[in-house]
Amino acid sequence: MNTLFDKIWDQHVVQQVPDGPTQLYIDRLYCHEVTSPQAFDGMRARGLKCFRPSQIYCMPDHNTPTHDQDKPIEDPVSKKQVDTLAKNAADFGLTHYGMMSKDNGIIHVVGPEKGLSLPGMTIVCGDSHTSTHGAMGAVAFGIGTSEVEMVMASQCILQQKPKSMRITINGQLGKGVTAKDVALYLMAQLTTSGATGYFVEYAGDVITALSMEGRLTLCNLSIEMGARGGFIAPDETTFAYLKGREFAPKGEDWDKAVAYWKTLKSGADAVFDKELSFDAADIEPRITYGTNPGMGIGITESIPAAGDAGFEKALNYMGFKPGQKLIGTKVDYVFLGACTNGRIEDFRAFASIVKGRQKAADVIAWLVPGSWAVDKQIREEGLDKVLEAAGFEIRQPGCSACLAMNDDKIPAGKLSVSTSNRNFEGRQGPGARTILASPLTAAAAAVTGVITDPRELI
Repeated sequence: MNTLFDKIWDQHVVQQVPDGPTQLYIDRLYCHEVTSPQAFDGMRARGLKCFRPSQIYCMPDHNTPTHDQDKPIEDPVSKKQVDTLAKNAADFGLTHYGMMSKDNGIIHVVGPEKGLSLPGMTIVCGDSHTSTHGAMGAVAFGIGTSEVEMVMASQCILQQKPKSMRITINGQLGKGVTAKDVALYLMAQLTTSGATGYFVEYAGDVITALSMEGRLTLCNLSIEMGARGGFIAPDETTFAYLKGREFAPKGEDWDKAVAYWKTLKSGADAVFDKELSFDAADIEPRITYGTNPGMGIGITESIPAAGDAGFEKALNYMGFKPGQKLIGTKVDYVFLGACTNGRIEDFRAFASIVKGRQKAADVIAWLVPGSWAVDKQIREEGLDKVLEAAGFEIRQPGCSACLAMNDDKIPAGKLSVSTSNRNFEGRQGPGARTILASPLTAAAAAVTGVITDPRELI
């Protein structure tokens, strides 16, 4: 019996090149401003139009400032990239959700919330965290700029079929343990290369119990284990999330779609190239201590006693020592947001910790919604009032301090507790030091000023 990955893949095969790659049909291409300009230039040079323009959606996110978005972008490089995407989308007749439009945000947040990412689809974007959309039960993965051009021109891509892996997590998550902690735990277990060459299907009690937002977070981080992508079979949670969304099927089409989506699961006798199982009881709130997302520990644990030269280099950069516990370490910046944790549930979690408390005086906190739709929900639910009363302000949507491509950079030497997805040297700014954590752990640091076990504040 085929795995779910096989089912979706096989339905999208146009042809198999003898002794070569598969020509795979792509249902949805997302374009942002960073990895698309050369693809559009290539199309122009060859005199080509987009083969299926209705399947392509464009929006700026990496370079967008998170303040004064109604004014011209000050940084000339960012301005050029954002303006170029708008022009390219107009020239090629593509849907473009520009800055300040109600539809704008981080592409990996907007796709699912608009119902553009649906179960059974193949989805690509010139961005590694495209694996996020796998939470919808789609085969979603990042591609290079030359491949973006290939999809624009033909709505197909040449790909070697990855191997399949199933990661099953059973049991029940403990107090204060989130999908982000599950992902950080898996990265520490598998290392950042442990899933290289595989497409990962997540299964088990823990996965079934996760909300849609939690699933999006988990699938987002699949790439950080080296996986080609990660996904979760669609179920009632998926259908409830999608129902009534702008681009989700309506009426009779909805009933037909759900009937089909219910068939999207691995058979009881499906054979995977690799199977791994974990117990939820082993996972506590997690933090990273090094310069890759796999260098992490449970928040009450100590940094490992020894490692290779890379381990020593990472600790030197972070200013930590082997055997050290990180609870009580002073924090300079806190960042809530990114395509990893910029959704409404993440803001609810953050607000649940800070409610009735005050932001630590010497912590700078950037709270950045993943989209204007999330921003609207925050205000409708009154979370903005809770956050403002605690001394926090909400910025405008964008990738923000996840990566140093806009104004929101962490200064050299400063320590940031971040809900984003990567922590390599300079990721959040030249010389910045990043600890990856969940929204609950980030909130605990923001109100205490030091790394704190969030379970103490729940």
